[in-house]
Amino acid sequence: MSNVCKITGKGASSGYNVSHSNHKTKRRFLPNIITKKVLNPKTGKVEKIKVSAHGLRILNKKMR
Repeated sequence: MSNVCKITGKGASSGYNVSHSNHKTKRRFLPNIITKKVLNPKTGKVEKIKVSAHGLRILNKKMR
């Protein structure tokens, strides 16, 4: 499960592609995942984390 946000826990969800004739085929909705370097306040080291765009907004809000 590499497409999971470390902050919000958002992952891939499933649904259907629906054609004009109402024919349904399975598909996946992937979250907007970004790899960012973040300073860990506990260790003082820079770590790479996978975070969604919504999780990035949460991090920016907490840093203020």
